[in-house]
Amino acid sequence: MRTDLTASEAQRLILDATRVLGPETVAIPAALSRVLAETIVATRDLPPAPNSAMDGYAVRAADLAGASAERPVRLRVAFEVAAGAHVAAVLAAGEAARILTGAPIPSGSDSVVRQEDVARDREQILVRVAPLPRQHVRERGEDVRCGERVLEPGVSIGPAEVGMLAALGRGVVSVRQRPRVAILSGGDELVELGGDVGNGRIVASNSYSLAAQCRELGAEPVHLGIARDDPEDLERRFRAGLRADVLVSSAGVSVGDRDYVRPVLEKLGCTLVFWGVKIKPGFPVCFGRFATGDGPLVFGLPGNPVSALLTFEQFVRPALRKMTGHQVLFRPLVRATLAERLEKPPGRLHFVRVELERRGSQVLARSTGTQSSGALRSMTLASGLLIFPAEETLLAPGDSADVQVLDESFFHSSEPGF
Repeated sequence: MRTDLTASEAQRLILDATRVLGPETVAIPAALSRVLAETIVATRDLPPAPNSAMDGYAVRAADLAGASAERPVRLRVAFEVAAGAHVAAVLAAGEAARILTGAPIPSGSDSVVRQEDVARDREQILVRVAPLPRQHVRERGEDVRCGERVLEPGVSIGPAEVGMLAALGRGVVSVRQRPRVAILSGGDELVELGGDVGNGRIVASNSYSLAAQCRELGAEPVHLGIARDDPEDLERRFRAGLRADVLVSSAGVSVGDRDYVRPVLEKLGCTLVFWGVKIKPGFPVCFGRFATGDGPLVFGLPGNPVSALLTFEQFVRPALRKMTGHQVLFRPLVRATLAERLEKPPGRLHFVRVELERRGSQVLARSTGTQSSGALRSMTLASGLLIFPAEETLLAPGDSADVQVLDESFFHSSEPGF
């Protein structure tokens, strides 16, 4: 077992051990935010036939050569074409057809003039523009050609992809499975919500925050409850989570007299790959895997609330994204300017909880206050995690640093931009 790894070394070992989950078939409404596991090939042209891009009149462009507001051209309205209609009539010279958006272009016509460019007089129209051939016409296959590869495996399915699948007639689609994550909290001092918090007991909040982190990225959390500081109880609960894809334990991974996670995992056949990563908060994190290859990936996270959240962010979250087939595994980074002085001793990379603020083109980062690993409120205030490199000791006001953005609303705007 390796010890005292850097954060990047730990991430590499975890991701090397992480496999992409197999596919499953779901209805397209359930495919939103899932990762595509098949190639989507068009089985039809879109649109299936030339159609009008707007409400107006189908015409022959040659009939309107030279038409203008000063010299409008008069045409007879021969018939009307609605969306979805089949019209056998052929447009003759000097004629127009009333046409609605999406309606097929009738034979004999080669262009559409907008309703706004026409004055109607009973069964005739006065056209004030000279359209180009094929103007305002959506050609057959303009969007997608039959046989074309439209979507590739690894694409994250959003609203546009759902719409495309529906347009191609796909009611179901193959996507990557959602990982099941078994979550266990440990400690005699912990109680469930609604439990007795007297005599120094506390609610096992890590179970809820870790489960929320799983749901946020599309994984399915499985609650294993609270293990007492007893190896037998811990083993029983661990065994209940062995069918999951990932097993996450919060607390009991340090070196105290009652930290039983490591010996119990080893008894169950889990080989610990590493213990201890040179980061703060969250040093006593461990990672293991089963030699047979058919057991879950195992993460032992620290028990302090912030340490649990941060180590999940840095190590568990990228693995879960890889399992679900995502190509991009990490949070977005921004370069931020320090609004205050930060100091630390050398030796460990620090993740500093910061608030981010935009000032024109500049991004400012300011500490959320106390950086204690037990101060959960500091995480509720944080929009990002500033990366304070291991060997650096001082970041002065005005210095720049990379920040992992936790809050996607940071990229939202109060203005539409147009």
